[in-house]
Amino acid sequence: MTVVHRLLPLPENLATPEPVTDAELERLYDYPDRLTRPWVQVNFVASADGAVAVADRSEGLSHPADKRVFALGRDLADVILVGVGTVLAEGYRGVRPRELRVERRRRLGLSELPPIAVVTGSCRLTPNDPIVTDTTVPPIVVTTTSAPARRKADLAAAGVDVVEAGTETVDPRLALAALAERGLLRVNCEGGPQLFASLIAADLVDQLCLTIAPLLAGAGPDRIAAGTPSSLPRSLRLDSVLHEDGFLMLRYRRIELPRS
Repeated sequence: MTVVHRLLPLPENLATPEPVTDAELERLYDYPDRLTRPWVQVNFVASADGAVAVADRSEGLSHPADKRVFALGRDLADVILVGVGTVLAEGYRGVRPRELRVERRRRLGLSELPPIAVVTGSCRLTPNDPIVTDTTVPPIVVTTTSAPARRKADLAAAGVDVVEAGTETVDPRLALAALAERGLLRVNCEGGPQLFASLIAADLVDQLCLTIAPLLAGAGPDRIAAGTPSSLPRSLRLDSVLHEDGFLMLRYRRIELPRS
């Protein structure tokens, strides 16, 4: 197993980093207790020069330690939120019932496995896509009222939970409200950049888990947020820093202000 070291915060009376256990990782990355609204964590990996992908996939930026944190994000969530571009580019399938995942989720009182909620304004999925055919828990498709009715009907007939959250484009607030109606408050967003930007613009991001890979990818790939502009920067607090083999795993939390 890869050994992750904690840089921040350091335990009392400890001047050097120490390996982080699964229990400590779970404590660091767990969601707040007694949630009454959707709480959104976003997971991304980027190169040192800001690229979000290599050859159109995030795999080229990843590391076993980063994958460990990524898997933990799925273990602790009620639902995985992801844009359709990421689903298709990365070949998404349903979340797998690994032994550690099943044990952890049972211990925490969560469902056996989290569903994946795919955001696609034009309903750009088919019943034959792996996210639909290769899964234990049927996915949720978050789309719009203007998306082709036949596409929505075909997905619904295949067992997909189809949700309309907006007219021409998906409204992230309506999308989260629909998830909340289903009791899905612990939201783990896995990208992509367009979805992340829309969540930032709507001021809906509570935590960002960002891995920085020690790699210069060069010009070309997008930033981790692209598309919808934000009116103001959003202030974050750096809550933990982990490292392994030059990879930095940063966890930022929003600085709480009253929500309108």
